[in-house]
Amino acid sequence: MARADYLVGGAVRDELLGLTPTEKDWVVTGSTPEEMLAAGYRQVGASFPVFLHPETGEEYALARTERKQGHGYHGFAVDFHPGVTLEDDLRRRDLTVNAMARDGRGRLIDPFGGARDLEARVLRHVSPAFREDPLRVLRAARFAARFAPLGFTVHADTMVLMREITAAGELSHLAAERTWAEIEGAMAAARPGRFVEVLRDCGALAVLLPEVDALFGVPQPENFHPEIDTGVHVLMAMNQAAAAQSTPRVVFSLLLHDLGKGLTPRSEWPSHVGHEEAGVPLVEAVCERLRAPNAHRDLALRVGRLHLRMHRLCNMRPGNVMTLIEEADLLRRPDDLAEFLAACEADYRGRLGLEQRPYPQAARLTAALEAVLAVQARDLDTEGLAGPQIGARLREARVAAIAGIAGPAD
Repeated sequence: MARADYLVGGAVRDELLGLTPTEKDWVVTGSTPEEMLAAGYRQVGASFPVFLHPETGEEYALARTERKQGHGYHGFAVDFHPGVTLEDDLRRRDLTVNAMARDGRGRLIDPFGGARDLEARVLRHVSPAFREDPLRVLRAARFAARFAPLGFTVHADTMVLMREITAAGELSHLAAERTWAEIEGAMAAARPGRFVEVLRDCGALAVLLPEVDALFGVPQPENFHPEIDTGVHVLMAMNQAAAAQSTPRVVFSLLLHDLGKGLTPRSEWPSHVGHEEAGVPLVEAVCERLRAPNAHRDLALRVGRLHLRMHRLCNMRPGNVMTLIEEADLLRRPDDLAEFLAACEADYRGRLGLEQRPYPQAARLTAALEAVLAVQARDLDTEGLAGPQIGARLREARVAAIAGIAGPAD
């Protein structure tokens, strides 16, 4: 069998949707690892042969089949002999919209109806083998979030399989790294709240993020939250951040910012006094379980602890503004200001009917931090003062600087 190269997956899908593909992946039939290496390709795949093109750097994978023989990512028997066909390779893929190819002449190869499902705006599994990899539950939810603005929904039959995977306990076999990769990707989606909704619809949210699942059905005061439901508010805040083109890290912080409300006794509903601090251990536990990067964890903790105080900033005295700056670690890490403000603003606007209200708090904190950073110990008269006294004098001068741009001092 002669070698043939096919453009596959997301590049074909996105081109049919009128989108610009971000990367190109290729499948090679009729070849072997030895032949690919001899042609100058560099092998990067460990579990199965994936090669980088010597000039373009694009990924070329030998056509392969997979057969489940155990749990987890490595629980598959992989066959990539030269007789594996393109259709064999496409059949093992997750969704029909990802199981299309173009040959060297640009002709579309679509054995499972992916183009039809694109037209119908449906995410549908290729075959019952979908259930063999529990990660596909998260992938389907992520694609639903990515393409939600185009009207895509998960096919009912696919949702049945996702519920079966969840009920069978398969999600517990996912490696934290694979779970995190899908969650992080979903946080970059056009409508990240849809990711959470799909996981909740198939029961996976209660397994993967029970702390978030617990927020649905928990009421909040209607005068502050016309949407009432805490879970709904979280989704609205996430989508607000995405609409503002915030970073995935900001969106992730909003996913976790109200976890403390899930601990409030029913007898205290709809009030949630102290939920900010109550949520701190939950945020830490989620980030540890997912092995989230430190930068994601740190922002989530700051937003969770400080978002309510940030909302009250315009009524704060300068000394309290200074305390907020210190607790947000902005003296040491001023470059983190933009993400902190973006998260707080999205939380403030992620409420029913209040999506467009102004957020002057952002400009005030920005001005306050600029004023604070302009005051340095070397510019002060500290003669005769010891270390702690110099620190106290510096803080006093910085509070005075805030007062000069934000109102009377304490």
